[in-house]
Amino acid sequence: MPRLHLGDWVDSGVDWLQSHLSWLFDVISSVVTGMYDGIDAVLSAPEPLLFAGVLAIVAWWLRGLLAGVLAFGGFALIDSIELWGDAMSTLSLVLVATIVTLVIAVPLGIWASRSQAVSAVTRPVLDFMQTMPAMVYLIPGIIFFGVGVVPGIIATIVFALPPGVRMTELGIRQVDDELVEAAEAFGTTPRNTLVRVQLPLALPTIMAGINQVIMLGLSMVVIAGMVGGGGLGGAVYRAIGNVDIGLGFEAGISIVILAMYLDRMTGALGRQVSPLGRRALAKAKTAAGGLKLWNHRPQPVVAVAGVVVLALVAGAVGVFGGPTSGASAAGKVGDGRKISLGYIPWDEGIASTFLWKELLERRGFEVDTKQLEAGSLYTGLAGGQIDFQTDAWLPVTHAQYWEKYRNKLEDLGSWYGPTSLELSVPSYVKGVDSLADLKGKAGQFKGRIVGIEPSAGMMAILKDKVVKEYGLEGEYQVVDGSTPGMLAELKRAYDKKEPIVTTLWSPHWAYSTFDLKKLKDPKGTWGKGDGVHTLARKGFSEDNPEVGKWLKDFSMTEAQLTGLEAKIQETGKGKEQQAVRAWLEENPSFADKWTPTGKAGTSATP
Repeated sequence: MPRLHLGDWVDSGVDWLQSHLSWLFDVISSVVTGMYDGIDAVLSAPEPLLFAGVLAIVAWWLRGLLAGVLAFGGFALIDSIELWGDAMSTLSLVLVATIVTLVIAVPLGIWASRSQAVSAVTRPVLDFMQTMPAMVYLIPGIIFFGVGVVPGIIATIVFALPPGVRMTELGIRQVDDELVEAAEAFGTTPRNTLVRVQLPLALPTIMAGINQVIMLGLSMVVIAGMVGGGGLGGAVYRAIGNVDIGLGFEAGISIVILAMYLDRMTGALGRQVSPLGRRALAKAKTAAGGLKLWNHRPQPVVAVAGVVVLALVAGAVGVFGGPTSGASAAGKVGDGRKISLGYIPWDEGIASTFLWKELLERRGFEVDTKQLEAGSLYTGLAGGQIDFQTDAWLPVTHAQYWEKYRNKLEDLGSWYGPTSLELSVPSYVKGVDSLADLKGKAGQFKGRIVGIEPSAGMMAILKDKVVKEYGLEGEYQVVDGSTPGMLAELKRAYDKKEPIVTTLWSPHWAYSTFDLKKLKDPKGTWGKGDGVHTLARKGFSEDNPEVGKWLKDFSMTEAQLTGLEAKIQETGKGKEQQAVRAWLEENPSFADKWTPTGKAGTSATP
């Protein structure tokens, strides 16, 4: 059967949309970003425990005193593990996605309930939307909207829309036909019948749909984190990339707390706003013969008064509670200007990124870092959502990305080189000294070559060139994963003295930690050594001439780079900037050398 080039047709369609409707995507991005920034500013402004009190009072009013106590305890836990800001970012993302989804889903569900033709058309479309893997939605999202919260929100809307439409249609269709006929018999217009009869009776089902929309939105936060969406999803993604069990558990439990709160509150709110739900609550209260302490719920006026008081206090503390970050930057070169850095979780990328984060913050810039896959990172650079990154391996390893985006990027030069890519085995593995020696020995290595991120350029070279040239196809499976995962697998095998073959590159601290052999490449399939380049978005040097000059003049020796990497490994996961500060204290001349200002006293840590 001839090859059906469905993917090529889709690519052409996406290219056409990008060329002709870019203005529309810019408008959508601006609207969604504005909504997100506004909600996030409101949620992040108050002091965490005060805002947790507001949320606890809402839970007390809707569910009872026990629910209020548990809600406060849950949010206090999030604050205690220093994930409050990420939790509010996630909540903002979910709220924006939910609002937009309901604006689309409820009218569409009403239309489908009143028209069999519309229902017949929407049903297969909703089936397609709900069964398509959610991560697929990120691909056009990144292309149309770049990296950041917008593609994550758009993907969440598409994924969460079907239950909102279905439950609205189902709720209205379930209303007794006799009630509708009675309303019409008394001369009620179709609009009033919908508003006064069908929607109130369908409200419990519609609220169940809203609950599903919110839960599906929360299930998408990790995927949104993969494209720079930040929040708890970004924390989970960093934990996965760094094999950080502690951070993963903390971010995961924070998502669970948010999910449980939103689930319980939307369920209780559905009972409060529905006539049927209020009657059911009244019957339950009467049957119980009085309220127990833990089930006590305040009168609405008391709850509203408590929320208003706490909200006013929280707002006052948020506005007047302390100095802003801009004050500390006054008078410095950066003057509070924002710069966004992206990085792939490779060791030299982590080291150089957090080095520059610290250097720029010392010079008065406000720096944001995002961990991304290589494809997303280059797309974000080309789209202007990322200002620069310091880990571009050129001209070989990242050639595919450079060829695609070179017209939208600035090459600020190589700060380290030459590098090398290789497969490595522990030195205790005898008889395997080159890539050719791997042939026929798959059983010794469990038939696996342990790799890193599938988007990494070296993985494409390994699969497309190295494995084929040395006849290893079918004998070895190249295992995609992550750099920390590969290193963890190497450490496990090394401790047990088991044979293992992994992807590695030089320079890398693993060569000083483990006794490894670089497998020779007599056919030259890995290509010549790369330089590690700094790439910036188009126009970055013009917008930030001082930083552009610093980056162009920047360079590190192997001893400096491996020393910084070793310090980061020694300090521990999640403490990269702390390790950079300690390293700079040991090497006090480097800050002024790499970011000279001509002013004394500007290199002190703020």
